Amino acid sequence: MQLTTPPGERPRANDLELLDRYWRAANYLSVGQIYLLDNPLLKEPLKPEHIKPRLLGHWGTTPGLNFIYAHLNRAIRASDLDVIYICGPGHGGPGMVANTYLEGTYTEIYPEVTCDADGLRKLFRQFSFPGGIPSHAAPETPGSIHEGGELGYALVHAYGAAFDNPDLIVACVVGDGEAETGPLAASWHSNKFLNPVHDGAVLPILHLNGYKIANPTVLGRMTDDEIRSLFIGYGYEPLFVEGDDPPAMHRLMADTLDAALAGIRAIQRSARDKQADLQRPRWPMIVLRSPKGWTGPKEVDGLKVEGFWRAHQVPIANARNNPDHLKQLERWMKSYEPDRLFDGNGRFVPELQALAPDGNRRMGANPHANGGLLKRELKLPDFRELAVDVPCPGGVVGEATRELGKLLREVVTLNADARNFRIMGPDETSSNRLDAVFEVTDRVWMEGIEPYDVHLAHDGRVMEVLSEHLCQGWLEGYLLTGRHGFFSCYEAFIHIVDSMFNQHAKWLKVSRALSWRRPIASLNYLLTSHVWRQDHNGFSHQDPGFIDLVTNKKADIVRVYLPPDANTLLWVADHCLRTYDRINLIVAGKQPSPQWLSMREAIPHCEAGIGIWNWAGTEAPNAKPDVVMACAGDVPTLETLAAVDLLRKALPDLKIRVVNVVDLMTLQPKEQHPHGLSDRDFDGLFTRDKPVIFAYHGYPYLIHRLTYNRTNHAGMHVRGFAEEGTTTTPFDMVVLNQLDRFHLAIEAIERVPGLDIAAAHIKQQFRDTLIEHSRYVREHGEDMPQIRDWVWPYGAAGTTAHTSGS
Repeated sequence: MQLTTPPGERPRANDLELLDRYWRAANYLSVGQIYLLDNPLLKEPLKPEHIKPRLLGHWGTTPGLNFIYAHLNRAIRASDLDVIYICGPGHGGPGMVANTYLEGTYTEIYPEVTCDADGLRKLFRQFSFPGGIPSHAAPETPGSIHEGGELGYALVHAYGAAFDNPDLIVACVVGDGEAETGPLAASWHSNKFLNPVHDGAVLPILHLNGYKIANPTVLGRMTDDEIRSLFIGYGYEPLFVEGDDPPAMHRLMADTLDAALAGIRAIQRSARDKQADLQRPRWPMIVLRSPKGWTGPKEVDGLKVEGFWRAHQVPIANARNNPDHLKQLERWMKSYEPDRLFDGNGRFVPELQALAPDGNRRMGANPHANGGLLKRELKLPDFRELAVDVPCPGGVVGEATRELGKLLREVVTLNADARNFRIMGPDETSSNRLDAVFEVTDRVWMEGIEPYDVHLAHDGRVMEVLSEHLCQGWLEGYLLTGRHGFFSCYEAFIHIVDSMFNQHAKWLKVSRALSWRRPIASLNYLLTSHVWRQDHNGFSHQDPGFIDLVTNKKADIVRVYLPPDANTLLWVADHCLRTYDRINLIVAGKQPSPQWLSMREAIPHCEAGIGIWNWAGTEAPNAKPDVVMACAGDVPTLETLAAVDLLRKALPDLKIRVVNVVDLMTLQPKEQHPHGLSDRDFDGLFTRDKPVIFAYHGYPYLIHRLTYNRTNHAGMHVRGFAEEGTTTTPFDMVVLNQLDRFHLAIEAIERVPGLDIAAAHIKQQFRDTLIEHSRYVREHGEDMPQIRDWVWPYGAAGTTAHTSGS
């Protein structure tokens, strides 16, 4: 039996009755997943052994999610719509799994979960069960691009998916608990960046069931007038669906959803016909008020459940050991009339199966929710053509990120027609010296534009909003639906998205193990305005700890790059933009700095990820050094080379080796990370027994952690950020943390056997200079001329040697 309502007309009563049965089937499967190990069709009375020993899952939000899913199915079939479903309420997994099973997608992906009684048994057993699936919408859930475990990001992911997807509608359910989070509250403003000409549409559905875990929700207790005023203020047209009587609610939801979709079509048609007179539209949204735990038990043990927070997780808590609870669960499940939903073999009855959309129109099978299926390779320029001319090490000064901006400008140009690349950042594209992109594009902006505004347009490849949460969420949604992007941020404030990074890393880790999930483009971070050059902002802006967070993740997911100059940064950025299923972290400064390597030298150095800079050291060929001066990061590299200069002049017989690290993960053993060095290669660089003075961009303990089981770990003496900072000069900042050239040189003298006493007078000279530095900066407000004007004085004494690397 097919739906009998002609397209464009209100659904007929018999169609809504079928829709109600479909909804009840999804509810039945959702309850079964939470409770049952066996007896999936209740062919015999429920027994304790049919019940899971641990009841895990969340019922309260699920019937509302199922209600929305069923109605979206009807709309998709009626108008041949391209829709994906984002489930914001945290643990709505039972509903998402139930609906993708009913539409057939789940069995296509997991053939062992068959469309019969045995398949239902497996479907129920696997949920929140060892060896099974999580209780929230996760990578394992077909049709999902959103990890439902952490609240706050559903709506921003939805908008990220809609950008540059002109035919896509993203239905996003926002729970009223999630609506209390800061990121979600900011996400409503994403409509100011959605261009109805080139982008798709987001249909937010605010699901107000009134309660979270044990409290009322803020929005749930607001009146309709307050809700209406709030969302009109956000720029939406709220449409209300509220009640608890299923027949009336089906009629109201069908009419309201049709009105919302008609509103979307009207906005897009008008905008695409009249592009020259484009104004920010007022997009429709739906406010659905329904009881928490709708259709579940109204009371348990004399206490209110439906329409209250007790429905949030498992309404009947002891069905395995309490006979009354077991009977109540059986009555609840039978209230859905499973014999009218499934035949004797456990197959979904044909007249209900026919309600689901076909093929890729099923929300669980939509390719936008498996973005690798749609991903096109990014067109990239030849980065070599953008090389900075470096005639000799330190022979020219440049701004690394300004050169990167030129590369991104070319990426934007080459992919303009494909519309599959965007740059995100919290109002920092110009601040981070990426201005060159504005030669070919603008910042997208759908609000009013004044004549004196700069680089604002309705259509742009740059997205800026002063919320790291929105930048990250937009980019995640964009990547997960098959596109490419780049995110630049001040280093200290990328911590704002620590948990979002965690969730995306976990998503990638799980999805890489699912053969049906196709690879997506990598999430690429540029962190600049970094810890060592925040002299005008001070201590609050000085924190390099995001690197530590990144390196906690699975080795095959994360990469960390610390290019020391512009040419190495160009190589690193080109490499990262070519990768997939990764999170690439690039840390590079924006301030004028010496440039060390020509492009000819930078390429093999970056390909290896680590190497000896023979031109900087004084060791003889085939001879061991007395000390290894290692560095990772642009400022640590500068200070290391300046320290080497001090040592070469003061102690000309000292044999020095300089090792520079671009790819931080090379320090790990190859057994722990794909880019890690073998013990033999590591010992070849750092020796087995010589002191290593390691100048590092971030917190020193990370270097010790990465190298703890190397032969010469005891010889590693790492200096980095020691949580000292203030508003001060660039050089004073490194002095405060003892990362400066003088402290590095002093430590080298102290660590080389026999040198400490012999060179005591040299150490004293360096200490005297540090005292003079402190006096000078506090008197003059700038660094001493010998610091400001220092240049590498030796030219190219040799070539750069490299070890093998991945």
